[in-house]
Amino acid sequence: MFKAVLIEKDDAGYRATLTDVDDARLPDGDVTVRVAYSTLNYKDALAITGKGPVVRQFPMVPGIDLAGSVEHSSHPEYRAGDLVVLNGWGVGEGHWGGLAEKARLAGDWLVPLPAAFSPKQAMAIGTAGYTAMLCVMALERHGVTPDQGDVLVTGANGGVGSVAVSLLAKLGYRVVASTGRPNEVEYLNALGAAEIIDRVQFSVPGKPLAKERWAGAVDTVGSHTLANVCASMKYRGVVAACGLAQGMDFPATVAPFILRGVTLAGVDSVYCPRPERLEAWQRLARDLDPAHLDLISHEVGLADVIRLSGELLAGQVRGRLIVDVNR
Repeated sequence: MFKAVLIEKDDAGYRATLTDVDDARLPDGDVTVRVAYSTLNYKDALAITGKGPVVRQFPMVPGIDLAGSVEHSSHPEYRAGDLVVLNGWGVGEGHWGGLAEKARLAGDWLVPLPAAFSPKQAMAIGTAGYTAMLCVMALERHGVTPDQGDVLVTGANGGVGSVAVSLLAKLGYRVVASTGRPNEVEYLNALGAAEIIDRVQFSVPGKPLAKERWAGAVDTVGSHTLANVCASMKYRGVVAACGLAQGMDFPATVAPFILRGVTLAGVDSVYCPRPERLEAWQRLARDLDPAHLDLISHEVGLADVIRLSGELLAGQVRGRLIVDVNR
């Protein structure tokens, strides 16, 4: 038996509970992992509360992240005792995820834990940090360099935004952080933000084109925010878009793209190919200041997850929530 957050949907309704689960109920997979830490992400909170159509089959153990040690493996690349990380691949949506003491998964989904990180540190990074690294790599791939000007990060207090600010600042970019929480200025400055601005200037309908300001941007928000960010990019600026905290819509025009040559680069972390996934974790080990992980993250227990899901959706959580699944 192992403890897990279990989401069920039946005649009694939709519910998430912390319960004991028999090992025999674990799904198919060629690697069984003894989970040490998981995380609570926005998508997990949507799944747990039922406020978003995340879960595709029931019952489901949520948790799009996990880090731990291999307990059993028939996969050629992993042996018992190996430390591994998992992000994405539909885990927590269509396959049981990491908010449990044990998980059984496809070995091809796993990444060896970089030696630079402990399992706890890897979950302080988690899907949010790994996604932030993919966004930085997208900006670099499209030619954005520190000498070209300011780089904007929207939703800067969130998990992706926090890590993006830290990464970009360490890489030499002048980072401007957009947030709706002005009381978090000290936190964002500590991560390396050179300037903090109120998100309200982006969150309402704007003009097709605005004053050119940003050489690059990481957007975690979507909707009017993303449209306004695109409208205020410099000539040939690049936006890496990875989130929809404000909404899934994109009320924009083609003006920034055909008049300024702006690039909108979509970033998907769930099904990102393994080579790029490995590169992202190697880059995190090299480019992320480990001292920032304590600033970015806050540890909770598995028993806290259901309660905290509502607070996360309400925007009341800063940075990353690491979940010690064994307490």
